Amino acid sequence: MTAKNRIVEALGERDLLLPALVNGALAANDRAKFRLTLLQAAKAHADHPEAPISTLRREREACGVADGSLDAVVAGSGKANGDSYRIPRAGQICLELSDDLRTMLSALEAHRDDPSTTDLGARLEALGEQLEGVDPDLIGGPRIEAMARTNRRAGDSVHLLVMDMHKALNKLQAGIAEASVDGAHVYGIDASDRPLIQAFMRGVNRTAPLKFGHPGLSTTATRSGGKLVLQNDIGTTDAHVLVVHVEAAAVVVTYTDVHLPRLLFFRGLFRSFDVEWQDTLSRADKAMDEGMYHLCVGTFKADEPAQREVFLEFLGSRLVFLIDWNRARKRLRVFVGKNAAIRLLEWAAENDFGHMAFLEAGGEQLLYDALELVVKGPFRFGESLGDMLGEKAAEQYLQFVLKACAEGLLQHRQESLIHDEIRAELFNYFRSARHGPLDIAAEHAALIVEIAAGLRDALLRMGLARATEHLHRNAARAKEWEGRADELVNRARAAVKQADSGEFFCRLVESADDIADELEDCAFHLTLAPANLPAALREPMQSLAGLLVESAQEYVKVLETARFIRRGAARDD
Repeated sequence: MTAKNRIVEALGERDLLLPALVNGALAANDRAKFRLTLLQAAKAHADHPEAPISTLRREREACGVADGSLDAVVAGSGKANGDSYRIPRAGQICLELSDDLRTMLSALEAHRDDPSTTDLGARLEALGEQLEGVDPDLIGGPRIEAMARTNRRAGDSVHLLVMDMHKALNKLQAGIAEASVDGAHVYGIDASDRPLIQAFMRGVNRTAPLKFGHPGLSTTATRSGGKLVLQNDIGTTDAHVLVVHVEAAAVVVTYTDVHLPRLLFFRGLFRSFDVEWQDTLSRADKAMDEGMYHLCVGTFKADEPAQREVFLEFLGSRLVFLIDWNRARKRLRVFVGKNAAIRLLEWAAENDFGHMAFLEAGGEQLLYDALELVVKGPFRFGESLGDMLGEKAAEQYLQFVLKACAEGLLQHRQESLIHDEIRAELFNYFRSARHGPLDIAAEHAALIVEIAAGLRDALLRMGLARATEHLHRNAARAKEWEGRADELVNRARAAVKQADSGEFFCRLVESADDIADELEDCAFHLTLAPANLPAALREPMQSLAGLLVESAQEYVKVLETARFIRRGAARDD
């Protein structure tokens, strides 16, 4: 405590010390989490020495621990006898962890109005056995597991105490904030910090309406250790936290999440910025949804304040797209594949539509209702929307759904109108999925009619003036039409690959193309016939060519009629 702080305390104005104490406590919180992580990483390396390791140097530097020798702790760890582990500096790490906890508690005890402080202090005393009496380089594995445990039913732990103290400090920090900058609770900041906070809050406030009343996105800003520190609670999950350190030439982002796919999604949002991401760390945690939580640290280097402001604004604008992300992903996976669901969420974030409006408007039930109306029956178990429309068309339709929900709710339109739009668009997709392959088949059939009619006309002109010249012109046209028919075959094959549907029509066009090939060959061979071909040969060929044209025309009629046939239609149709 500085001399000035001692005087302030002596005058009975201890509350004036709270900002400085909270700053120190939050820094101690970062150090405590680092030391816990260091012990867990050392034990994990000892259990699996063949696995890749991290020195945790970046995490150490980010939390302000200056002791660089700790970078060698993980690599230098190994198993000892029984359940014991040889971890360099294990005793010192535990003692320093205890000091960090007492620093956190001192800030909370200074706030006399909070009755929970007494409980936290009692818990710290009771947990002393987990931190005390550790040999300098030897520690039991069960002790590390007990310290890191987060399952409250299994008993209290250092990790649980750190989490609860951090939550209490955040509450205290918000309560003693000196001012608000565009919605952020701030205290102890410099004048130079204000533009940076405003930039971050511009991003937060621009996209915050897309959370549609969901709690979250509360921001606190302060200055600690010569750095501006921004913290955003994102949502309601304890382990879902964003901490940003703004330094003279860099912005360091620390993000924790229980869902690894969402963490990877978060990292992917910054492709347009040169962010250096460290290896993602995963920690076992039975209390979390998937049994563990994950942490990543990214650094954006920027010498100019304007560059930092641009990055901070973009960072703030992305946070709303993390709220209930996993719930939206699960809802979308009912209709498309796993990767497609994540692509949809990425598209929704990139275009500032998000997914919360989709969830607010009904989520999967919204799509179930639309499908039941359009397909005239319930959604069949195991059948995806991609099976019905094709994967590409299904993604495009769901993009429309995400966009329609966001725009509709932002404009305060009635949900019934949004539902009608979604149903109408789904009907158009079903119609397009049916007509697209039909269009190619019908166009291909029309070319067969043209080639057949050209053959018939050429045969009818045989024996007349300039018949040979007409046969050669017809052969050239037949070759051109047959080439266009081949292009349609390629289009039909490409359509099947892109949409993953229409295989029957593709096979139909491929079969019909054999006819086009044979007719083109016939047109060429006629150019080799003598101009004075006898009538006994010419007339049967002319009659056969007439039947050929009629057959080709009937084939076109069949394809055109197929446009109007629906499942469940009358038998006559």
